[in-house]
Amino acid sequence: MSSSGGAVRSAAARARLATRLLAVLSCVLTAEAQLTGVLDDCLCDIESIDDFNTFKIFPKIQKLQERDYFRYYKVNLKRPCPFWADDGHCSIKDCHVEPCPESKVPVGIKAGSSNKYSKAANNSEELEDCEQANKLGAVNSTLSNQSKEAFIDWARYDDSQDHFCELDDERSPDAQYVDLLLNPERYTGYKGPSAWRVWNSIYEENCFKPRSVYRPLNPLAPSRGGDDGESFYTWLEGLCLEKRVFYKLISGLHASINLHLCANYLLEETWGKPRWGPNVKEFTRRFDPIETKGEGPRRLKNLYFLYLIELRALSKVAPYFERSVVDLYTGNGHEDAESKALLLDIFRDTKSFRMHFDEKSMFAGDKKGAKSLKEEFRLHFKNISRIMDCVGCDKCRLWGKLQTQGLGTALKILFSEKEIQSLPENSPSKGFQLTRQEIVALVNAFGRLSTSIKELQNFKVLLQQTR
Repeated sequence: MSSSGGAVRSAAARARLATRLLAVLSCVLTAEAQLTGVLDDCLCDIESIDDFNTFKIFPKIQKLQERDYFRYYKVNLKRPCPFWADDGHCSIKDCHVEPCPESKVPVGIKAGSSNKYSKAANNSEELEDCEQANKLGAVNSTLSNQSKEAFIDWARYDDSQDHFCELDDERSPDAQYVDLLLNPERYTGYKGPSAWRVWNSIYEENCFKPRSVYRPLNPLAPSRGGDDGESFYTWLEGLCLEKRVFYKLISGLHASINLHLCANYLLEETWGKPRWGPNVKEFTRRFDPIETKGEGPRRLKNLYFLYLIELRALSKVAPYFERSVVDLYTGNGHEDAESKALLLDIFRDTKSFRMHFDEKSMFAGDKKGAKSLKEEFRLHFKNISRIMDCVGCDKCRLWGKLQTQGLGTALKILFSEKEIQSLPENSPSKGFQLTRQEIVALVNAFGRLSTSIKELQNFKVLLQQTR
């Protein structure tokens, strides 16, 4: 057979693959038979999310992430893995994270308390002594005693049992500021046993799943006899809502991260000028229904579900930021005012969405049982946040920690509705408070989900072009 004949066959094979993939994506991205347009465990259709994200949320959340308050994230990438011996950090150059020099970090962010959203909470020049600084979180000593008590209450609340994540100690000498815009999430080449162990531990040990039920984590995972994974979904459907939601959140986060890697892939590196962009082949490997044994469409559904959860959290936390006491303080008054105005604009959009997930349907049984289940839910997720310190690639660890913390903050918000509704207008919060670290993680994590859904639309276009 001639080489031209082989080329024709190859082109025809690519066309068939593209047609098959496009059909699958169309099923996920439109209200058609396989998904019937509505996500499980909520009353929202996928098309509505696509339109809402594309025309309202995505452009604004992109601009917000570029603001100084949200672009600098303090993180400790040197914390040891608490679960197994460290297998060494990735030596691939794209795994490297470039910390931000202190001189580049806005003075209002790097000075004073971790509760950096107002000028009063950051002015540490008049503290009486170091003991008071530690006790009050570096609060201006000119504040009234009532305000000081409120700040102490913040600290007590931060140490309470309402956190879904284990937060980095920002005072640790190993904690460094990272400019997220200069360290974008993208494919680094980090894979193999180390990466596999992280996700396997998350799914197998923290998703309320007995080891006897096989879950097809990855198309490259060793199979278990003739089980194609359907027994897992049969088992999952029999679980209570809360445990189903937990799995979908983790699966959605995993899908979102995989989409980022596919969309920002190293396509070519010539003369030191790398070219990054979407990799359709990699997308196919991770989401095609045949190559993933039917997992791909399910993963994408869970991405949409996760988006709804974090969208709901943003709409719920709006009253916290609408108060005059919240400045998003960086030291630049004009910048801070613009950042807050943009954030409040996004909150208005989130409130306008008409098909929110109803979090009141969760933990709604008898009080004792619901409290016990919520605590189990919280501890499982907190454990996953600790597993992020086992990721060997620094850049993957950075974005894994940030997105996990963002989701944990969203969960904290959803289950603190009463505390948020009773916030005082002109004084520090009692009963509910967010640190700057949590605020930055919340916004950037949702920004990543918004980007994932936008990239999914881009892949649909790319697949159409190859037909």
